Amino acid sequence: MSTESIQRRDWLGNVFAALAGIGAMQLLRRDCPAQTPQWQPGSGVTHFAPKAQRVLQIFCPGAASHIDLWEHKPMLEKLDGQPLPGEESLVSFQGKNGPLMKSPWPFRPAGECGKPWSTLLPHMSRHADKIAFIHSMTTKTNTHGPGCVFMNTGHPTEGFPSAGAWVSYALGSANDNLPTYVAIPDLRGEPPNGKANWSNGFLPARHQGIVMSAQQPIRNLKRPAGITPRAEQRSRELLEWLNRQDAARHPGNSALQARMAAYQLAAKMQLSAPEVSDLSRETSAIHRLYGTDDANRLKAAYARNCLLARRLLERGVRYVNLYCASRASGVDGLLNWDAHKTLKPDYERHGPIFDQPTAALLTDLEQRGLLADTLVLWTTEFGRMPTRQEGTTGRDHNPDGFTCWMMGAGVRGGTSYGATDEFGRRSVENVATVWDYYATVLHLLGFDHTKLTWYYNGLDRRLTDVHGHVIHDVMA
Repeated sequence: MSTESIQRRDWLGNVFAALAGIGAMQLLRRDCPAQTPQWQPGSGVTHFAPKAQRVLQIFCPGAASHIDLWEHKPMLEKLDGQPLPGEESLVSFQGKNGPLMKSPWPFRPAGECGKPWSTLLPHMSRHADKIAFIHSMTTKTNTHGPGCVFMNTGHPTEGFPSAGAWVSYALGSANDNLPTYVAIPDLRGEPPNGKANWSNGFLPARHQGIVMSAQQPIRNLKRPAGITPRAEQRSRELLEWLNRQDAARHPGNSALQARMAAYQLAAKMQLSAPEVSDLSRETSAIHRLYGTDDANRLKAAYARNCLLARRLLERGVRYVNLYCASRASGVDGLLNWDAHKTLKPDYERHGPIFDQPTAALLTDLEQRGLLADTLVLWTTEFGRMPTRQEGTTGRDHNPDGFTCWMMGAGVRGGTSYGATDEFGRRSVENVATVWDYYATVLHLLGFDHTKLTWYYNGLDRRLTDVHGHVIHDVMA
């Protein structure tokens, strides 16, 4: 036997031993609790220790007015009826603007922080010490559809994943029987641009939001009366086998894989979804707190959606989009917060629908201990002008300054970050963007927003595009 053949045998033996060692290391890495885990999409592992485990995003479509709800501007009261200094001939989205218009509702100090608070929202004022306001938000568009999509996805055009889809991709599911991401539209309809607001975009289809509401449970879950449980089970097993075969032949087809996952989830949800949707399980005291039986049917419907949101969150749903109002109608301000012509009667219609149920949801989350690891967001697509539109008592669109806020896990309550000018026209102090907002959201969830990416069309895409800075001043 030659020396060369012995060396070859030794070499091959060493190779096989090395490969076995690599395999053992992989098993040890997976099973050893002392090993620091590396982030993998959907694994539940984060880039660093998170403050929040789930997100509730409350969205008021129609561009809810910052200067009538959240940011007090005494100069509007002082100069009411006079031209806006420096912009006397201002032309905005719908045309020429008239003089400055004060808020129809006085502001009063709320909470220990003394935050000036609109008397239009008395129930929400109880949470003033828990909320961190960002009064200097700006956006890239003054049109409702692109504005809503931009606020939800970080991009003003459709086709990009929503924040909820990104969180679903990043964290994965925290439960086995319910969707990871749920969108709850208002009784009055979907928001501007509809399903693009909870789209998965270019992420795998399983990360899109599942639409569900108190008035519209998830459809097609109940087994038809003529089919026995055994027949259904055997049909499902056959379908699963066929899907596995097809998935093996087409491994890059994410839509097929998502459909398979949806069928599997649907089977589990035949039991879990009716339970989570059954609001009759709640006490009469809870129903009174939310106002689910209010004489105002729109308020009662939104209250039931708020209660459904809490039930979803406590059962492990990662991200809930809750909408208060819908897309525009033929009459401005009728179905959403787009008060172009008659601000006072419009907001006196929308304010009570929003106020009590939302405040109750926040109170309920806190009483159940969920607020400690739930991040609550309030968003709208842009703000409104400090002037009245010419010939009206309403306000036009204002993309240059508006308010969003957050509370709950990791948030420093009772604070206000940034500000618009003395009239509420433009953000001038600590100017913030939608990308900054979501960089902060992802940070509270334990992610570096610059590293949460998906390679698509030649680029590593992000929720924050190529922008965004964490707003540390609103964090505890």
